[in-house]
Formats: sequence, C-alpha cells, structure tokens
Amino acid sequence: MSKKNILIIDDSALMRRVLSDIINSDERFMVCDVASNGLEAYDKITLNPKLYDVVLLDINMPKMNGIEFMEEINRLKLKLTVIVVSTIAVEGAAETIRLLELGAFDFVTKPNSFSEAKENTFQERVLTCLACATGYERTEFRRKHVPEAPKLPKPVGKETTPVISARETVNRRPHKAVGKEARKLIALACSTGGPKALQQVVPLLPANMDAPMVIVQHMPAGFTETLANRLNELSRVTVKEAADGDVLQKGFVYVAKGGSQLRIKKNGRDYVLAVTNEPARNALKPCADILYESLVESDYDDITCVVLTGMGRDGTVGIKQLNDKRNIYVIGQEASTCTVYGMPRALCEAGLADVMVPLEEVADTIIKNVGVR
Repeated sequence: MSKKNILIIDDSALMRRVLSDIINSDERFMVCDVASNGLEAYDKITLNPKLYDVVLLDINMPKMNGIEFMEEINRLKLKLTVIVVSTIAVEGAAETIRLLELGAFDFVTKPNSFSEAKENTFQERVLTCLACATGYERTEFRRKHVPEAPKLPKPVGKETTPVISARETVNRRPHKAVGKEARKLIALACSTGGPKALQQVVPLLPANMDAPMVIVQHMPAGFTETLANRLNELSRVTVKEAADGDVLQKGFVYVAKGGSQLRIKKNGRDYVLAVTNEPARNALKPCADILYESLVESDYDDITCVVLTGMGRDGTVGIKQLNDKRNIYVIGQEASTCTVYGMPRALCEAGLADVMVPLEEVADTIIKNVGVR
C-alpha cells in the first residue's frame, strides 16, 4: 500500500510539527513537504503539481494567505485536494466559508492550545478527513495504538446510480400529491461538500416557494451563522441561522446552529424551531436524524426530504421513521456530483429515495414537488 503524500502549509512551526506527528503516525499517509506560507507552497506545487495527494492549508499567513493561495490555484486550474485547518474563532468563519466556496474539500478546526492538539478528538478528525479525501476505507485504518473505526464511504467517482436499487427491501409508502392549501416542509441534510453544494441549491429557490426549508449542515459552533448570511446574500429566499422559538414561515430557509441540535415542535397553530443542547448523536451536533425524528408526530401534509453530499449515514434512520408515518418525498444527490457519496448512498441503498438527481437539478426537483404560492 503506497502512502499518500501530504503537504502542510502553516506559518506556525509548532502546528506544522503537531500535524506532521499526527499524519506520520498513520501508515497510510506521510508528510512529504511543509511550507510556512501560501507563496512558498505555491512555488512548490507549480514545480511539481502532481506530487501532493492532499494539502492542509492554514488561513492567516504572511506573503500569501490561504484565500489568495486558493484563488491562484483556481486561476491555474490545478486540481488540488485541500483541507482547511481553521481557527474555531468566529472571526475565522467567513474566511473558512470562502475557502469552501473556492473548492476546499473540508475543514478542521484548530485546537485552542497545544494540549488540545494532542488530544484524540483533533487527531481523529484530521485522519478521518484525510482518509475520506484520499479514498481510504476506515477498515484500512492502521494508526499505531488506536483501534479501527467504523467503515467510511469512499469518495465519489464518475459512477452511475440506479434511481432505487434497494426499494424492495423497505416498505416504501407511495407519495401522495397534495393541494396548494396543504401544509408543507422541506428538510435538507448535508455534510462534507455541503456549503458549496448549498450555493447551487438555495439561491435557485424562488422567494414565493410554498414551504419553509430547514437545513442541517454538519458544522461546529461559530460557522453556521456565517454560512447562513452568505447564502442569504446570494438568494431570493430569506436565509438565517436557526434560533430557538423561530416560527417557520414559507419562503424562509433556516440553517441549524452548529454545536446544537435542532427539533421542530408544534406551538398552537404554528410550528417553531427548538434549538437544544442535547448530546451529539453519532458524534454529530447538529444531527439530521434528530431533526427528521422530531417530525414523525407532526401533522404536515407533505415533507420533502433532501440529502446532499456528505460522509456517513446521517438522515437515513430519521427518514425511515418518517416514511413509516408521514407523506414524504425523498430527493438524493446523484453520485457523480457529490464531493462524498456517503449520505446519499445510504439513503439509496435503504430504498428510501424517490429520485436521485444531479446537484444542478435539486432545486428544480424541490420546487416541482412543493410548488409556489
């Protein structure tokens, strides 16, 4: 098994050392080069553009920062898999979202101290992100002194996906068409690749869509408000970070708050958002399964469930529970347009998808189902 070559770009010698120790502890990867700023890395990459399998990129650096680096890489049309290593501070959120727009694969939040950097949480996050980005299964995980983790989906290739390959294995209820006066909701889940994918879905939604939309994007605290604000700038619908007590309104899009769980509850004649501090589920906070499960006892006439790119299986369990009791229409993102074909794959293999469509057709498919006012 050949090791994947990793380039670290960070102006902190300590962080370069910490990341190198983490990466070199896993026999799948090796740090083959480091750079203290974007300009130094740019020179290395342009001299040998195919040497590096993954680049770990800091944001704030002298001479050339992370955003300037990515803009130059895009200008040269170089294919580079980039993982951003970002500060968790809110002031770094806008830069992180911008790098994801520019094509970064994912981001890992930097620890606040050297002691936190040595903890398993940060180490596992770095290695899991690298494994997903390079196409390794978790069953191939060989880090010293650490047990193997559960299986991880491979990143997408140019494969074709049957619309429903396993529908027979699930008691899939037929979707019933509803009229204009029906109460409708759109509930969307995404993870790795989600911020960029959302920019190809939410801005295409009309302001008069006949339903509210709630989004669970896997992100830590401090980033989802920036993501929501950026989507709001680009969109005709109103996009905001979900706040406890928000009344769901048609033509509004609510992004689940990072580091919290999100439920939908009935309050009189209205449905409102409940932002809670309940524990992570499957290491996810927010978790799409929790959102979907909160809708099982609702009286919505029609719920459109959408699952976009992301690693893991989040959303499938909750949608299965919804399918058993509610009238739902399920849209999954087709494999060839996913950054990571994990969450949509799980949905399809469970036989729960009504349709698997390319990313560029997701918004139109949503509106064809929910309609406009």
